[in-house]
Amino acid sequence: MRNSRLEAPVVFIIFNRAEHARAVLDAIASARPRQLFVIADGPRAERPDDVTSCARTRALIERIDWPCDLRTDFSAVNLGAGRRIASGLDSVFELVDRAIVLEDDCVPHPSFFPFCQELLDRYRDDQRIRTIAGSSFLMGKARNGWSYHLSNFHALHGWATWRRSWQRTDMSMRLWPEVRDDGWLVDICGSKRMAKFWAIRFDLVHRGDLDAWDYPYILSCWMDHALALTPNVNLIQNIGFGAQATNTKFVADFCHRPTEAMRFPLVHPPFFIPDALSDAEAARQRLLPERGSWLRRTARPLVHLLTGRKRPRIKLHRAKLLDRSVFEGRTMRRPSCQGAAPDRRRARVDDRDRGAVGVVEEEEEDR
Repeated sequence: MRNSRLEAPVVFIIFNRAEHARAVLDAIASARPRQLFVIADGPRAERPDDVTSCARTRALIERIDWPCDLRTDFSAVNLGAGRRIASGLDSVFELVDRAIVLEDDCVPHPSFFPFCQELLDRYRDDQRIRTIAGSSFLMGKARNGWSYHLSNFHALHGWATWRRSWQRTDMSMRLWPEVRDDGWLVDICGSKRMAKFWAIRFDLVHRGDLDAWDYPYILSCWMDHALALTPNVNLIQNIGFGAQATNTKFVADFCHRPTEAMRFPLVHPPFFIPDALSDAEAARQRLLPERGSWLRRTARPLVHLLTGRKRPRIKLHRAKLLDRSVFEGRTMRRPSCQGAAPDRRRARVDDRDRGAVGVVEEEEEDR
């Protein structure tokens, strides 16, 4: 790892979790960036304790003891995670053309910073690349000896990007209804199962039921067929999942994965091909755990059997989104193609996903 001072600007996003923020700020201090932006949302009106916790978290900035260009963007009122982070990054990229972004629960390995620095320089003008990720979900199953791979999966738990990339983000998700209704998400994701996973989240954000900035960013990347550079070792430990989180209130095995050191000099991919096998493994490790524990998935059918309670049945048509009636426990049926046998499936609702309506999972009906 290199010991030179970090040239790339760092964006540090905080809210009301001082202990989490302290761990991330200590890691940033070790890199001693020349320019540091701190974005903070204001206290929520319905949570009086936010006034104290937000003030205590902002006070951590007084601990910065290395010479740097420090710029703070503190909101007096609560804007919500989506609007606050998006507006903060808008302001940052009016001033700089690249940045490393860390939220208050994403603790980086020291080698994360030089990794981002080198790739920000190397791919500065490559429009095919939109994101430099810090998280890896390969769990030691890297496909080759490269330092990173090209990915369709934009992991934003500690990441870096350029002004040119951020300015392509459409926070209104204007094209989402067309992408959803014509089934394009299946073409992007490669399977109906993955398309459904993302479609639920995109639709929640689009209709205003989920306050998030990351899903519009990811969708914008996919609209441009833009890729991410993902390390083959994990450089970020996310300590923010759980009851105190704004959205990610569930806890899964991947949440507290340990970090590993990135080896230098970096070994760059010799060709420009997205690594579909690594993406599939990352999806298995990152996305499937949100379905819940093995015990919970196994016990639920037994509980339904013993209590006589029926599970809602639905039918999916390609990647089209589920109606809200499913989440309310009512049966929804979509017309099948003429002459085709009805494809009956049942779904379960899991209310842990991002603190919102939930994850709908598809399971074959018992015959």
